[in-house]
Amino acid sequence: MTIKCITIDDEPLALKQIIGFVEKTPFLELVASCKSAFEAMEVLSKENIDLMFVDIQMPDLTGIDFVKSLNKEQKIIFTTAYQEYAVEGFKVDALDYLLKPFGYDEFLKAANKAKSHFDLIEKATVRIELKDDYLFVKSEYKIKRVSLNDILYIEGLREYVKIVLKDEKPVMSLMSLKSLEEKLPSDRFMRVHRSFIVNLDEVQIIERSRIIFGKTYIPVSDQYKDKFQEFLGKRFI
Repeated sequence: MTIKCITIDDEPLALKQIIGFVEKTPFLELVASCKSAFEAMEVLSKENIDLMFVDIQMPDLTGIDFVKSLNKEQKIIFTTAYQEYAVEGFKVDALDYLLKPFGYDEFLKAANKAKSHFDLIEKATVRIELKDDYLFVKSEYKIKRVSLNDILYIEGLREYVKIVLKDEKPVMSLMSLKSLEEKLPSDRFMRVHRSFIVNLDEVQIIERSRIIFGKTYIPVSDQYKDKFQEFLGKRFI
């Protein structure tokens, strides 16, 4: 698989080096290079990113604080000149930590760790089968049948997805939200946020760009707003 990634570093030379390393690595696809966490936020609002190479010491918003603000769908490899930040990095579930200055051999070792992680997720996803109007999902060492009609919405949680059902407890399964999205019928299910897919047949209330399911408010992000508005426009009286 190809891993879509971005690089974030406020130092031009360091940014240039890591861009070169990414472009040299066959299984990495560079979507954007950013000079600040705020630039990266703009990219994340528009693109589905798998992996981020994040410098820790940046002005205005540090790499650690930036990562803490995310929903953790993306995996992180930190880059920094300060070894004392290693512990902080792993507290936010970073895949790896590159201490500057580092060479391509060290970079490739970290990138391969990320590849192994995503390969594991992809293998788990193979266990999902779509049959007519239901899914077979591997959950808690069992294969569970889930009717598409029973799904309210699906939430991405790091390596897992949570399938929220009408009258049953949610189903947790090891896979990426992106891979599940590709298996669901697009005329019935729509991704409205990088962390959420909704069952369009179950959308009852919309308030201020948020879809309401009971006490849960699901935001419709800018990246998906036009597509969702098109869906509403076809049904608006």
